[in-house]
Amino acid sequence: MNYDFIIVGHGLAGATLAYTLRQRGQKVLVIDEPRQSTASKVAAGLVNPIAGKRFAKSWLADKFIPAANNFYDELEERYNQPLFFHKPIYKIFSSIEEQNTWMAKSAGEGWQAYIEATYTQSTNQPSIQDPFGGIMIKQGGYLQVSLMLELLARDLLQHSLMLPERFNIEHLQLTGQGVKYRQAEAKHLIFCEGYQVINNPYFKWLPIQPTKGEVLEVQTQNFKAECIYNKAVYVVPIEDGRFKIGATYDWRKPNEEPTEAGQEELSERFCQITSQDFDILNHWAGIRPAVRDRRPLVGVHPEYTQLSVFNGMGSKGVLMAPYLAHNFAKALAGEAELLPDVHISRYYSLYYDYIKHHNPQS
Repeated sequence: MNYDFIIVGHGLAGATLAYTLRQRGQKVLVIDEPRQSTASKVAAGLVNPIAGKRFAKSWLADKFIPAANNFYDELEERYNQPLFFHKPIYKIFSSIEEQNTWMAKSAGEGWQAYIEATYTQSTNQPSIQDPFGGIMIKQGGYLQVSLMLELLARDLLQHSLMLPERFNIEHLQLTGQGVKYRQAEAKHLIFCEGYQVINNPYFKWLPIQPTKGEVLEVQTQNFKAECIYNKAVYVVPIEDGRFKIGATYDWRKPNEEPTEAGQEELSERFCQITSQDFDILNHWAGIRPAVRDRRPLVGVHPEYTQLSVFNGMGSKGVLMAPYLAHNFAKALAGEAELLPDVHISRYYSLYYDYIKHHNPQS
Protein backbone atom coordinates (compact mmCIF):
# COMPACT_ATOMS: atom_id res chain seq x y z
CA MET A 1 0.00 0.00 0.00
CA ASN A 2 1.34 3.43 -0.95
CA TYR A 3 1.04 6.58 1.15
CA ASP A 4 2.34 10.11 1.03
CA PHE A 5 3.34 10.08 4.70
CA ILE A 6 3.78 7.59 7.52
CA ILE A 7 3.48 9.18 10.96
CA VAL A 8 4.84 7.39 14.02
CA GLY A 9 2.95 8.40 17.15
CA HIS A 10 -0.58 9.68 17.72
CA GLY A 11 -0.22 11.93 20.71
CA LEU A 12 -1.17 15.58 20.37
CA ALA A 13 1.64 16.36 17.91
CA GLY A 14 1.15 13.34 15.68
CA ALA A 15 -2.64 13.58 15.66
CA THR A 16 -2.61 17.29 14.80
CA LEU A 17 -0.08 16.80 12.01
CA ALA A 18 -1.87 13.75 10.57
CA TYR A 19 -5.18 15.63 10.45
CA THR A 20 -3.54 18.69 8.90
CA LEU A 21 -1.89 16.63 6.16
CA ARG A 22 -5.13 14.79 5.42
CA GLN A 23 -6.97 18.10 5.10
CA ARG A 24 -4.39 19.04 2.48
CA GLY A 25 -5.25 15.94 0.46
CA GLN A 26 -2.33 13.78 1.56
CA LYS A 27 -2.71 10.05 2.19
CA VAL A 28 -1.40 9.30 5.68
CA LEU A 29 -0.73 6.10 7.63
CA VAL A 30 -0.40 6.50 11.40
CA ILE A 31 1.36 3.87 13.53
CA ASP A 32 0.68 4.12 17.25
CA GLU A 33 0.47 1.72 20.16
CA PRO A 34 -2.70 2.48 22.16
CA ARG A 35 -1.72 3.44 25.74
CA GLN A 36 -3.55 5.27 28.50
CA SER A 37 -0.60 6.80 30.37
CA THR A 38 0.78 9.24 27.83
CA ALA A 39 1.60 12.89 28.40
CA SER A 40 -1.03 13.98 25.88
CA LYS A 41 -3.83 11.94 27.45
CA VAL A 42 -2.92 12.92 31.01
CA ALA A 43 -2.55 16.66 30.27
CA ALA A 44 -5.27 19.15 31.13
CA GLY A 45 -4.79 20.73 27.69
CA LEU A 46 -4.27 24.26 28.93
CA VAL A 47 -3.88 27.30 26.69
CA ASN A 48 -2.38 30.22 28.59
CA PRO A 49 -1.32 33.41 26.78
CA ILE A 50 0.76 34.59 29.77
CA ALA A 51 3.04 32.24 31.63
CA GLY A 52 5.54 32.17 34.46
CA LYS A 53 6.37 34.33 37.45
CA ARG A 54 7.88 36.94 35.15
CA PHE A 55 4.57 37.41 33.34
CA ALA A 56 5.98 36.79 29.88
CA LYS A 57 3.60 36.60 26.97
CA SER A 58 3.66 33.04 25.65
CA TRP A 59 6.02 32.72 22.70
CA LEU A 60 4.26 33.67 19.42
CA ALA A 61 0.90 33.79 21.20
CA ASP A 62 -0.43 36.24 18.59
CA LYS A 63 0.06 33.56 15.91
CA PHE A 64 -0.56 30.39 17.89
CA ILE A 65 -3.85 31.31 19.58
CA PRO A 66 -5.86 32.16 16.40
CA ALA A 67 -4.53 29.01 14.70
CA ALA A 68 -5.45 26.87 17.72
CA ASN A 69 -8.94 28.39 17.91
CA ASN A 70 -9.57 27.73 14.21
CA PHE A 71 -8.23 24.17 14.40
CA TYR A 72 -10.26 23.09 17.43
CA ASP A 73 -13.40 24.88 16.19
CA GLU A 74 -13.08 22.91 12.95
CA LEU A 75 -12.76 19.62 14.84
CA GLU A 76 -15.79 20.44 17.00
CA GLU A 77 -17.85 21.09 13.89
CA ARG A 78 -16.56 17.98 12.10
CA TYR A 79 -17.28 15.60 14.97
CA ASN A 80 -20.22 17.52 16.48
CA GLN A 81 -18.53 17.34 19.85
CA PRO A 82 -17.41 20.08 22.29
CA LEU A 83 -13.62 19.85 22.60
CA PHE A 84 -12.14 23.26 23.44
CA PHE A 85 -13.55 25.35 26.28
CA HIS A 86 -12.77 29.07 26.23
CA LYS A 87 -12.27 30.25 29.80
CA PRO A 88 -10.43 33.17 31.38
CA ILE A 89 -7.49 32.38 33.65
CA TYR A 90 -7.23 34.00 37.06
CA LYS A 91 -3.50 34.24 37.77
CA ILE A 92 -3.22 34.88 41.50
CA PHE A 93 -0.36 37.01 42.82
CA SER A 94 1.70 35.11 45.40
CA SER A 95 3.22 38.24 46.95
CA ILE A 96 3.27 42.02 46.80
CA GLU A 97 6.57 41.74 44.90
CA GLU A 98 4.85 39.67 42.21
CA GLN A 99 2.06 42.23 42.03
CA ASN A 100 4.64 45.01 41.58
CA THR A 101 6.41 43.02 38.86
CA TRP A 102 3.17 42.76 36.93
CA MET A 103 2.24 46.42 37.40
CA ALA A 104 5.60 47.46 35.95
CA LYS A 105 5.34 44.98 33.10
CA SER A 106 1.77 45.88 32.17
CA ALA A 107 2.74 49.51 31.60
CA GLY A 108 4.18 48.42 28.26
CA GLU A 109 2.23 47.83 25.08
CA GLY A 110 0.78 44.61 23.71
CA TRP A 111 -1.20 43.37 26.70
CA GLN A 112 -4.66 44.68 25.87
CA ALA A 113 -5.69 41.61 23.90
CA TYR A 114 -4.96 39.31 26.81
CA ILE A 115 -5.84 41.14 30.05
CA GLU A 116 -9.44 41.47 31.17
CA ALA A 117 -8.78 42.97 34.61
CA THR A 118 -6.07 43.57 37.20
CA TYR A 119 -6.86 43.22 40.92
CA THR A 120 -4.46 44.81 43.41
CA GLN A 121 -6.33 43.38 46.36
CA SER A 122 -8.44 40.33 47.10
CA THR A 123 -11.54 39.71 44.99
CA ASN A 124 -13.19 38.55 48.24
CA GLN A 125 -14.51 35.31 46.84
CA PRO A 126 -15.27 33.03 49.80
CA SER A 127 -13.49 29.99 48.35
CA ILE A 128 -10.43 31.75 46.83
CA GLN A 129 -7.29 32.74 48.70
CA ASP A 130 -5.94 35.78 46.85
CA PRO A 131 -4.85 38.39 49.45
CA PHE A 132 -2.63 40.18 46.89
CA GLY A 133 -5.14 40.03 44.03
CA GLY A 134 -4.19 38.85 40.55
CA ILE A 135 -4.88 39.29 36.85
CA MET A 136 -7.74 37.90 34.81
CA ILE A 137 -6.32 36.67 31.51
CA LYS A 138 -8.40 36.57 28.32
CA GLN A 139 -8.12 34.08 25.46
CA GLY A 140 -7.34 31.15 27.72
CA GLY A 141 -9.00 27.79 27.81
CA TYR A 142 -8.51 24.05 27.81
CA LEU A 143 -8.81 21.20 25.35
CA GLN A 144 -10.21 17.76 26.10
CA VAL A 145 -7.07 16.18 24.67
CA SER A 146 -7.93 12.56 25.35
CA LEU A 147 -11.34 12.90 23.69
CA MET A 148 -9.84 14.65 20.65
CA LEU A 149 -7.26 11.88 20.23
CA GLU A 150 -9.99 9.26 20.54
CA LEU A 151 -12.14 10.89 17.85
CA LEU A 152 -9.21 11.32 15.45
CA ALA A 153 -7.98 7.75 16.02
CA ARG A 154 -11.47 6.36 15.40
CA ASP A 155 -11.62 8.32 12.14
CA LEU A 156 -8.25 6.93 11.02
CA LEU A 157 -9.23 3.36 11.93
CA GLN A 158 -12.51 3.65 10.02
CA HIS A 159 -10.55 4.62 6.91
CA SER A 160 -7.88 1.94 7.48
CA LEU A 161 -5.24 4.63 7.99
CA MET A 162 -3.94 3.53 11.39
CA LEU A 163 -1.92 0.57 12.61
CA PRO A 164 -2.68 0.30 16.38
CA GLU A 165 0.61 -1.31 17.31
CA ARG A 166 4.10 -0.51 18.56
CA PHE A 167 6.38 0.80 15.82
CA ASN A 168 9.34 -1.52 15.27
CA ILE A 169 12.20 0.40 13.71
CA GLU A 170 13.84 -2.86 12.61
CA HIS A 171 11.13 -3.13 9.96
CA LEU A 172 11.87 0.32 8.54
CA GLN A 173 13.72 0.43 5.23
CA LEU A 174 14.97 3.61 3.58
CA THR A 175 14.61 3.48 -0.19
CA GLY A 176 15.40 5.73 -3.13
CA GLN A 177 11.68 6.58 -3.34
CA GLY A 178 11.14 7.16 0.37
CA VAL A 179 10.53 4.54 3.05
CA LYS A 180 9.05 1.09 3.42
CA TYR A 181 7.55 -0.32 6.62
CA ARG A 182 6.42 -3.89 6.18
CA GLN A 183 3.90 -3.72 3.30
CA ALA A 184 3.47 0.06 3.52
CA GLU A 185 5.47 2.42 1.32
CA ALA A 186 5.58 6.19 1.59
CA LYS A 187 7.49 9.15 0.28
CA HIS A 188 8.24 10.39 3.78
CA LEU A 189 8.10 9.27 7.43
CA ILE A 190 7.66 11.64 10.37
CA PHE A 191 8.47 10.68 13.94
CA CYS A 192 6.06 12.13 16.52
CA GLU A 193 7.06 9.84 19.38
CA GLY A 194 7.27 12.30 22.23
CA TYR A 195 9.99 11.55 24.76
CA GLN A 196 10.59 8.09 23.22
CA VAL A 197 12.57 9.76 20.45
CA ILE A 198 15.54 9.38 22.82
CA ASN A 199 15.60 5.72 21.72
CA ASN A 200 15.28 6.48 18.01
CA PRO A 201 18.59 5.74 16.23
CA TYR A 202 17.97 8.48 13.67
CA PHE A 203 17.02 11.28 16.08
CA LYS A 204 18.40 10.33 19.50
CA TRP A 205 20.97 13.13 19.16
CA LEU A 206 18.25 15.73 19.67
CA PRO A 207 18.35 17.33 23.16
CA ILE A 208 15.09 15.92 24.52
CA GLN A 209 14.76 15.88 28.30
CA PRO A 210 12.06 13.43 29.45
CA THR A 211 10.17 15.27 32.18
CA LYS A 212 7.59 13.63 34.39
CA GLY A 213 4.38 15.45 35.21
CA GLU A 214 1.75 14.36 37.71
CA VAL A 215 -1.88 15.51 37.70
CA LEU A 216 -4.76 15.12 40.15
CA GLU A 217 -8.49 15.08 39.57
CA VAL A 218 -10.38 16.33 42.61
CA GLN A 219 -13.96 16.91 43.69
CA THR A 220 -14.84 19.98 45.72
CA GLN A 221 -17.88 22.12 46.44
CA ASN A 222 -18.47 25.88 46.46
CA PHE A 223 -15.55 26.50 44.14
CA LYS A 224 -16.40 28.60 41.12
CA ALA A 225 -15.86 26.97 37.72
CA GLU A 226 -16.18 30.14 35.64
CA CYS A 227 -12.44 30.39 35.13
CA ILE A 228 -9.16 28.49 35.32
CA TYR A 229 -6.99 29.29 38.33
CA ASN A 230 -3.21 29.58 38.29
CA LYS A 231 -0.81 29.94 41.22
CA ALA A 232 2.18 27.56 41.05
CA VAL A 233 -0.28 24.99 39.66
CA TYR A 234 -3.25 25.25 37.34
CA VAL A 235 -6.78 24.35 38.45
CA VAL A 236 -8.97 23.50 35.47
CA PRO A 237 -12.74 22.98 35.91
CA ILE A 238 -14.06 19.84 34.26
CA GLU A 239 -17.69 19.38 35.35
CA ASP A 240 -19.91 18.65 38.35
CA GLY A 241 -17.48 20.12 40.86
CA ARG A 242 -14.50 18.23 39.45
CA PHE A 243 -11.17 19.91 38.70
CA LYS A 244 -7.81 18.90 37.27
CA ILE A 245 -4.78 20.13 39.20
CA GLY A 246 -1.24 20.07 37.79
CA ALA A 247 1.39 19.70 37.11
CA THR A 248 4.62 18.64 38.73
CA TYR A 249 7.97 18.71 36.90
CA ASP A 250 10.47 15.93 37.58
CA TRP A 251 13.36 15.16 35.22
CA ARG A 252 15.22 12.95 37.73
CA LYS A 253 12.87 9.95 37.64
CA PRO A 254 10.89 10.19 34.38
CA ASN A 255 8.49 7.26 34.71
CA GLU A 256 4.71 7.04 34.41
CA GLU A 257 4.03 5.97 38.01
CA PRO A 258 2.08 8.41 40.22
CA THR A 259 3.84 9.10 43.51
CA GLU A 260 2.82 10.02 47.02
CA ALA A 261 5.22 12.97 46.88
CA GLY A 262 3.54 14.25 43.71
CA GLN A 263 0.09 13.95 45.27
CA GLU A 264 1.26 15.79 48.37
CA GLU A 265 2.87 18.60 46.36
CA LEU A 266 -0.23 19.18 44.22
CA SER A 267 -2.56 18.99 47.22
CA GLU A 268 -0.51 21.55 49.17
CA ARG A 269 -0.47 23.94 46.23
CA PHE A 270 -4.21 23.58 45.73
CA CYS A 271 -4.66 24.46 49.40
CA GLN A 272 -2.82 27.73 48.72
CA ILE A 273 -5.57 28.62 46.23
CA THR A 274 -8.67 27.49 48.10
CA SER A 275 -9.75 26.82 51.67
CA GLN A 276 -12.35 24.31 50.52
CA ASP A 277 -12.08 20.64 51.41
CA PHE A 278 -11.64 18.27 48.49
CA ASP A 279 -11.53 14.58 47.63
CA ILE A 280 -8.95 13.10 45.25
CA LEU A 281 -10.67 11.07 42.52
CA ASN A 282 -7.77 10.26 40.20
CA HIS A 283 -4.00 10.61 40.06
CA TRP A 284 -2.06 10.29 36.80
CA ALA A 285 1.49 10.69 35.56
CA GLY A 286 2.95 11.16 32.07
CA ILE A 287 6.28 12.07 30.50
CA ARG A 288 6.69 15.25 28.47
CA PRO A 289 9.32 15.72 25.74
CA ALA A 290 10.98 18.89 27.04
CA VAL A 291 13.76 20.69 25.12
CA ARG A 292 16.64 22.67 26.61
CA ASP A 293 15.74 25.91 24.80
CA ARG A 294 11.98 25.40 25.29
CA ARG A 295 11.34 25.39 21.55
CA PRO A 296 9.86 22.46 19.60
CA LEU A 297 11.94 20.21 17.35
CA VAL A 298 10.70 20.18 13.78
CA GLY A 299 12.39 19.41 10.51
CA VAL A 300 13.99 17.00 8.08
CA HIS A 301 16.90 14.78 9.08
CA PRO A 302 20.24 16.34 7.98
CA GLU A 303 21.26 13.19 6.08
CA TYR A 304 18.21 10.96 5.55
CA THR A 305 15.87 13.39 3.83
CA GLN A 306 12.95 10.94 3.75
CA LEU A 307 12.78 11.20 7.56
CA SER A 308 11.51 14.07 9.71
CA VAL A 309 10.63 14.84 13.30
CA PHE A 310 7.73 16.82 14.80
CA ASN A 311 8.26 16.84 18.53
CA GLY A 312 9.38 18.60 21.71
CA MET A 313 6.35 20.76 22.52
CA GLY A 314 6.51 20.02 26.23
CA SER A 315 3.57 21.47 28.15
CA LYS A 316 2.60 23.92 25.38
CA GLY A 317 1.45 21.44 22.73
CA VAL A 318 -2.21 22.44 22.73
CA LEU A 319 -1.22 26.04 22.07
CA MET A 320 1.53 25.42 19.50
CA ALA A 321 0.67 22.25 17.57
CA PRO A 322 -1.99 23.57 15.15
CA TYR A 323 0.11 26.47 13.85
CA LEU A 324 3.30 24.42 13.67
CA ALA A 325 1.57 21.51 11.95
CA HIS A 326 0.24 23.85 9.27
CA ASN A 327 3.65 25.49 8.87
CA PHE A 328 5.42 22.13 8.62
CA ALA A 329 2.89 20.73 6.14
CA LYS A 330 3.46 23.74 3.90
CA ALA A 331 7.23 23.46 4.29
CA LEU A 332 7.16 19.78 3.31
CA ALA A 333 5.22 20.74 0.20
CA GLY A 334 7.73 23.46 -0.67
CA GLU A 335 5.15 26.19 -0.12
CA ALA A 336 6.74 27.92 2.89
CA GLU A 337 9.85 28.12 5.01
CA LEU A 338 9.84 26.29 8.31
CA LEU A 339 9.76 28.58 11.32
CA PRO A 340 13.49 29.08 12.08
CA ASP A 341 13.14 28.93 15.87
CA VAL A 342 11.80 25.36 15.77
CA HIS A 343 13.99 23.99 12.96
CA ILE A 344 16.24 21.15 14.11
CA SER A 345 19.05 22.69 12.08
CA ARG A 346 19.90 24.63 15.25
CA TYR A 347 21.12 21.31 16.65
CA TYR A 348 22.82 19.86 13.58
CA SER A 349 26.17 20.25 15.35
CA LEU A 350 24.97 17.64 17.87
CA TYR A 351 24.23 15.28 15.00
CA TYR A 352 27.71 15.64 13.51
CA ASP A 353 29.24 15.04 16.94
CA TYR A 354 26.99 12.01 17.33
CA ILE A 355 27.91 10.34 14.03
CA LYS A 356 31.60 10.60 14.85
CA HIS A 357 30.99 7.92 17.46
CA HIS A 358 27.88 6.08 16.28
CA ASN A 359 26.35 4.50 13.23
CA PRO A 360 22.83 6.01 13.01
CA GLN A 361 21.45 2.73 11.75
CA SER A 362 23.00 0.53 14.46
